Amino acid sequence: MTIDIIIRPAEPADLAAVRALLVETWHDTYDRLIGADKVREITDSWHSMENLTQQLSLPETAFLVAEADSEIVGHVYANAQKPPVLTIARLYVLPARQRQGIGKRLLDEVVQRYRGCTTVRLVVEEENAKGLAFYRREGFESVGEAVVEGIRHFRMERPR
Repeated sequence: MTIDIIIRPAEPADLAAVRALLVETWHDTYDRLIGADKVREITDSWHSMENLTQQLSLPETAFLVAEADSEIVGHVYANAQKPPVLTIARLYVLPARQRQGIGKRLLDEVVQRYRGCTTVRLVVEEENAKGLAFYRREGFESVGEAVVEGIRHFRMERPR
């Protein structure tokens, strides 16, 4: 089944939908790992409307959405502030829309926007099986570990 997806830069009017997507995907992924209260605390902080609004206009940053049937179904936020490295800070797809190629489309689009970057880098929580499987399928390899908010993450990289 082919779904019609549009990948485009986010606009201020998209931010409430992006926040809702982030909250839903975080609860789906992390409630069982760190608990719903901790997820709520993190999403209220990291994904506040104030933070999302600031991130929307940062230089050398891509804040993209995937849209299907006039609904925001995916989001990627990445920056190339330290070339030649492109850092993927967020890549999320609504749980009901996962495994439809949307994450791959978002990843491919953001990488194409920064042709001068030779390395793509990200961190993923070590018990996020879906996320790890996705990034491994996309050619990422673990290059170390990091602790973020008390949670162990794998640092992963791949060539552009």
